[in-house]
Amino acid sequence: MVEMLKEVQFAVCIVLCFGVSFSTKATAPNWNALTYTVEGTLQLPYAEITEPFSAYYDAKNNKSRIDYYGGMVITIQRSDMTKFGVSYKLAPMSTEKQLNMDMCFQLNGTNNDDAVTIQSILPDLTGFDMIGVEMKSGNNCTKWQKVDVQGKKKNVYTMWVGPDGKMPVRYEMHGYDSLLGSHYDKYYLDYINFGTNNIDSKKFDPPTNMTCGGFPGPGIKEHRIMMNPMREYINNDQTHIDQMFGFYKNQHSKQYPSVEEHEQRKHIFRHNVRYIHSKNRAGLTYRLAVNHLADKSSEELKLMRGFRYTPGNHGGLPFERSKYNLKDVPANLDWRLYGAVNPVKDQAVCGSCWSFGTTGTIEGAYFLKTGNLVRLSQQELMDCSWGEEEQYGGYLGQDGQCRKDKVTPIAKLKNYVNITQYDQQALTFAIAHMGPVSVGIDASHLSLSFYANGVYYEPKCGNKPDDLDHAVLAVGYGTMNGEAYWLIKNSWSTYWGMDGYVLMSQKDNNCGYSFLASCQKNHVFYIIVFISSKMPKKKVWTDEERAELAKKLDSELEEYVADCIAKQKEKNEKEGEKESDLNIEDIANHPAFMTEVD
Repeated sequence: MVEMLKEVQFAVCIVLCFGVSFSTKATAPNWNALTYTVEGTLQLPYAEITEPFSAYYDAKNNKSRIDYYGGMVITIQRSDMTKFGVSYKLAPMSTEKQLNMDMCFQLNGTNNDDAVTIQSILPDLTGFDMIGVEMKSGNNCTKWQKVDVQGKKKNVYTMWVGPDGKMPVRYEMHGYDSLLGSHYDKYYLDYINFGTNNIDSKKFDPPTNMTCGGFPGPGIKEHRIMMNPMREYINNDQTHIDQMFGFYKNQHSKQYPSVEEHEQRKHIFRHNVRYIHSKNRAGLTYRLAVNHLADKSSEELKLMRGFRYTPGNHGGLPFERSKYNLKDVPANLDWRLYGAVNPVKDQAVCGSCWSFGTTGTIEGAYFLKTGNLVRLSQQELMDCSWGEEEQYGGYLGQDGQCRKDKVTPIAKLKNYVNITQYDQQALTFAIAHMGPVSVGIDASHLSLSFYANGVYYEPKCGNKPDDLDHAVLAVGYGTMNGEAYWLIKNSWSTYWGMDGYVLMSQKDNNCGYSFLASCQKNHVFYIIVFISSKMPKKKVWTDEERAELAKKLDSELEEYVADCIAKQKEKNEKEGEKESDLNIEDIANHPAFMTEVD
């Protein structure tokens, strides 16, 4: 019994001693008064971004520097220069003539409200409470937390400090919006290699071998964040998001029916902007920019990718590659310059990309055969068949009832050719000799959604059949800064990319463009015609009138189709032609009945 009592007393002593010892160390570190270096990563879970950094901070001399992606981008803050301080940014910029040319940008503070201050990558723990001890990244850490409530938003900031009371381990932010009933924000920074040795003053000097010019492009609030990205995460500065979202709504005429949706869209916009800025700091061969899709969720963006690969033989002819020679094709080609490509359209949030790729191929083939560029209707292709946009009507962004009585000319293909899978040279031949080619790609990556310019290469892109989820139109090819590309026309409006186009890298069959491609065989096809002679002349039809007319013409249509089939068979027998897999009998049961036009 005495021995048990001694053990209890010993245990109590340990707890009390630990408590006394712990309370003497429970003082939040003041990193902002130090000179330090530290490395780590910025994690943006909602944007799926992990961004490495190295930071140099000299509080005594009012200088700071942060390197991103191993020094790909460097930002320097010098509040010791001029009255209101100076910030510098060193980053690679690409042009059509030069890839990743090192550039220096300078932004001067202009007043007390806009002064450049040094940027710590460690948070100011003023107002934080020590709430316990917790293991984090293999360290027995003190856990510090601050809760900030603003209206419906509750932001929780947590910092884990190592056992020495100085070493930063992790800084984390969780934002909860009670209006939306969900977490709207989350990011964290993991730290390693923290040290407090003196830093060579040259680390903070701008380069002497180049002139630092003004920062181009965005408004002053976005300037600040692009010159000093950590201002958003460490200082919780969101003013640039407020300004950018206001401009975005005006530019794209965005109106939201409720406060809840407005806030939800703003949260999505924030994460997409972070993603765009972070990717641009990585020194890629292309750049991203905010566009009309910046308030769309990943689920909504997925709806725009309506292509699905179906294995098997679908009647396409094999591509006769042996007919062509590289000497016969130009080194660079852009069918837009020849008038073979119609303006870019917007498919809206609808998985109808396949209809744009299809009509684009046919429009190009028709141009090469006749010299005339027609605008075929994607809407009719979705609803029932092909036809001219002027007669059928414009694109609606959704499926509709087939209105066959409204159309006169539409198109039936006699043949089409499947380009040999993974054969980039064959695709080059096809584009050069047959015109624009419909191709399937993997468009599931956010980097493509916000592509702005440059040669697009996404290492995560798939190029297998099941990876392909979007149909586009290859209208040319070329080389920029030594990197070969395909000139691709998309259907996400002129607000996207380079006026609706993207230069897709030919490296490694990136994103699968050469796996699934098709074009028109020798530009031979049929123009499909309804029995317009049987239809009363009337400009506007109601749905009831269309239905009544369809009933009336049923028997005549059957007779007409039978006659077409007979004529086609007779012609094939005379000319010794083989019936293609896609012949008139295949079309007989289709709502859009067709006949050949000379």
